[in-house]
Amino acid sequence: MQGTIDGFSYGAVTPVAAFLMACLGAALGLRCTNRSLRTERSFKAGWLALGATSIGSGIWTMHFIAMMGFSVDGVTIGYDMPITFASLGVAVAMVGVGIFIVGYRGATRMALVTGGTITGLGVATMHYLGMAGMRLDGQFEYETVTVALSVVIAVVAATTALWAAVSVHGFLPSLGASVVMGVAVSGMHYTGMAALSVHLHPDAVAGDGSSAPLVPLLIGPACFLILAAVVVMFDPLMVMGTPDWNDPGAPGGADRKPGIPAQRQVPRFGTHADPASFHSRPRDPAPPGEW
Repeated sequence: MQGTIDGFSYGAVTPVAAFLMACLGAALGLRCTNRSLRTERSFKAGWLALGATSIGSGIWTMHFIAMMGFSVDGVTIGYDMPITFASLGVAVAMVGVGIFIVGYRGATRMALVTGGTITGLGVATMHYLGMAGMRLDGQFEYETVTVALSVVIAVVAATTALWAAVSVHGFLPSLGASVVMGVAVSGMHYTGMAALSVHLHPDAVAGDGSSAPLVPLLIGPACFLILAAVVVMFDPLMVMGTPDWNDPGAPGGADRKPGIPAQRQVPRFGTHADPASFHSRPRDPAPPGEW
């Protein structure tokens, strides 16, 4: 017997909330990846790991917020906890591989293609592994072409996001890139859901069509995203971007005489994430008589 699927049981509430969480995770991940490019090598891995966990947690949280609105008429839906949390681990691990490749290799074509493919496959694997963790008196079936389309969307979105992470500078451009990634991840999710059909067992126990409560599962990743946002907010270079004196188009940059390098300085706010910067402050000339 064919089950009647409703992916929007709460109307636009779950799609909008899921989209916002995907944007938040993408924004934090992109900013952390970008920050890793302007820090000492000893701190690079930490920023990349924070970025990978932010993106993976955001995508996973987006998926299960969207699944709050998923129901199948006539049966109750449950979730297998080990498989559900394994999907979170897969998302973070595979996104991490892609981010570390781009973080250390830069925005080369090979790095972007390799990292984007791995990250996109990680996003798709997280989605379908999360779906495999659902429990109901029925069987899932997927349309192959639509599933393949959802994977392509995930890979393209991931590649674009990694390119933006190392190529787009400034807070507002990064924010725009995170919105684009949020749209792509949400599009991948609902494209995958469009490929789904449910065949109920003849002896299926009648239910109210609701899903098991998912809010307790989302508390941990949501708290992590909030803490990551706090870390980003308190890092000046994350909020303000690259200092003006590193920008050739900044005031004074165009006035320099050709052949004379710009004098390195240290921002007034300082940062221990770049210890070498404290040694680049120009020294004041010594007073007469102290030579």
